[in-house]
Amino acid sequence: MLAEPRVATHYRRMRAEPQPAAYRPDTPIEGLAEWLAVPVAPADFPRRELRWRNDRWAAAVGLGGLSDDEWIRHFAGFDPLTDNLPNPLALKYHGHQFRAYNPDIGDGRGFLFAQMRDGGGRLLDLGTKGSGLTPYSREADGRLTLKGAVRELLATEMLEALGVNTSKTFSIVETGEELWRGDEPSPTRSAVLVRLSHGHIRIGTFQRLLAIEARSEMEALVNYCLAQFPGTEPPTDAPGRDEPAVVLLHQVVERMADLAGSWMASGFVHGVLNTDNMNISGESFDYGPWRWLPQWNPAFTAAYFDHSGLYCFGRQPEAVNWNCGQLAVALRLLAEAPPLIAALERFPGLYRSALTRRFLWRMGLQPQGLEADLALVAAAERHMREVAMSPDRFFFDVRGGRAGIGEDFGAALAAYQPVEGALAHALWGEAGPPGLVVEEVEGIWAPIAADDDWGPLQDKVRAIRRLGEALGSPPRPAGHRT
Repeated sequence: MLAEPRVATHYRRMRAEPQPAAYRPDTPIEGLAEWLAVPVAPADFPRRELRWRNDRWAAAVGLGGLSDDEWIRHFAGFDPLTDNLPNPLALKYHGHQFRAYNPDIGDGRGFLFAQMRDGGGRLLDLGTKGSGLTPYSREADGRLTLKGAVRELLATEMLEALGVNTSKTFSIVETGEELWRGDEPSPTRSAVLVRLSHGHIRIGTFQRLLAIEARSEMEALVNYCLAQFPGTEPPTDAPGRDEPAVVLLHQVVERMADLAGSWMASGFVHGVLNTDNMNISGESFDYGPWRWLPQWNPAFTAAYFDHSGLYCFGRQPEAVNWNCGQLAVALRLLAEAPPLIAALERFPGLYRSALTRRFLWRMGLQPQGLEADLALVAAAERHMREVAMSPDRFFFDVRGGRAGIGEDFGAALAAYQPVEGALAHALWGEAGPPGLVVEEVEGIWAPIAADDDWGPLQDKVRAIRRLGEALGSPPRPAGHRT
């Protein structure tokens, strides 16, 4: 098994670590399951070899004490956890896929396995990827490649380090099957992945209820989301601010604007921003053809099949905003258009605030006000484009006080002061930051594929977590509760 890397404790005060908690099963999804999901059976895999267990997040939901054998039994054999869901549930949803509506989707290679509370009372789901066929698998095999699992582990670890609200890769078990894929050398190894996520309710979940005109179910789903993913109240002058559907849209717009800003400040390209990949909790998840920018380029596209660049790096905020609009359309089943439109109109301003908040945090600078901060961000973007610099290198150089940041950006930067302790971690005095561009990902996978050597992956995860330590806890919007 790939042992979870340990990181130095000296700087842990700079970033809140997940706190150990007792196991607290709670399954409110069962109240919706009759129309939200179908019970399914997991695949029976020929082999079960534990490759990754996320001990720090396992402790946060009271599962850190499981032995490896128990872990495999639950997270590859899918024996139910104590007092938890008796059967896995494949969730039903529709979605816009590259802006074309598709009613013929749902959990095709995954399911909801368990729900529990963390020490703060937050509801968390354990969901799967590669766990076998469901009624929504269509022509696919319901499986996941081991390389796909490794890529998801890397993506979630790096996004967590960069302060993005993301699902966590909880478990990877290699399953001993040979899979054929068009985008990987085949046959290739198989795995089943378990993710820890703050809910699996998607914009596409609401779209399905609109399509079948299920008003009472839509009301129940809105109430579930308000109860389980609590957020801030709408502005005091917002029309319809006492209507549950309107309140939910305000909260989702706030969370999605922050998510979009965090992706942009991370230099991250998700790749497939369909409405069925948008979590109501504002959590980034469902990692497929993702990439990190090798240099700042708004036109950079992650997915080889995104021929029009619909989901390229620079269009991600637009895509997220468009998806929020589809949620508003679905909520018209419960609310009038004007208050929903008013909620949507907040997205641009919330996004600008999120973008500057995230940029300044990553640079280790104190904000000076929105207009000045926007000007600084614009100067930073120009500089990265002009010198073909990667965001990882740029932020590292700025935070470490290195020369070569350009006259235009340097002039904008002169008005800013560093946050106290921004340079406290030894990482900022080293040669460079850990990165995760595609060549590095391939370099980590190659020894696993050739020699079953997991050392480079372990080293990379250790370096990524050290970056998270150095950056400290990420900024959140005022009143942020999820």
